[in-house]
Amino acid sequence: MRPRREPARNNQQTYFVTFTTAQRTPFFRNERWAVFFLNILQRYRSEFQLHDFVIMHDHIHLLMTPTAALERTAQLLKGGFSFAAKREFTWRKDIWQQGFSDHRIRDFADWQHHIAYIQKNIDSLRAENYRFCGLNAGLPLYAIPQWLKPLDQGSMGGGAEAPPFQSDIAEGTEQTTPGDVAPESILMDWK
Repeated sequence: MRPRREPARNNQQTYFVTFTTAQRTPFFRNERWAVFFLNILQRYRSEFQLHDFVIMHDHIHLLMTPTAALERTAQLLKGGFSFAAKREFTWRKDIWQQGFSDHRIRDFADWQHHIAYIQKNIDSLRAENYRFCGLNAGLPLYAIPQWLKPLDQGSMGGGAEAPPFQSDIAEGTEQTTPGDVAPESILMDWK
């Protein structure tokens, strides 16, 4: 039985995502297709923070923090690419395998493991394809998210060692919905 996907709204989680081409067709061996995908990544940059990536011949690995639901970001990237590529290259068949695989990055060690995995994939490419990955592609990359950085061991002070569960708080501003009550009003009612 396949595990249920946890709900992914704007929760500022970081994911390792893989898109695979239909029937593992090596579309991205062709430089025009790879450059075209880079253009799609650039077009939708406001939808996610890209930390690292590699475009392989028949699949793509992305390490990213979506600004909306992960599914929406995947749909924009895969669907946006499919729509544009079918017009540009007059391709009539499927481009992507259905769905995508994802893994939520849980801590600094997990982050390092997935960065190393992307690097291993980059190392397996021939030298001329190095420009379709990470910093070599000319796309700006985001640094490691603050909540994933390792804690200073001298400041542990007996607190929890695991990073806290990420809430709907982004960059110091609380996201509220129409039914939410401000914390001050709760305190006022308590008195």
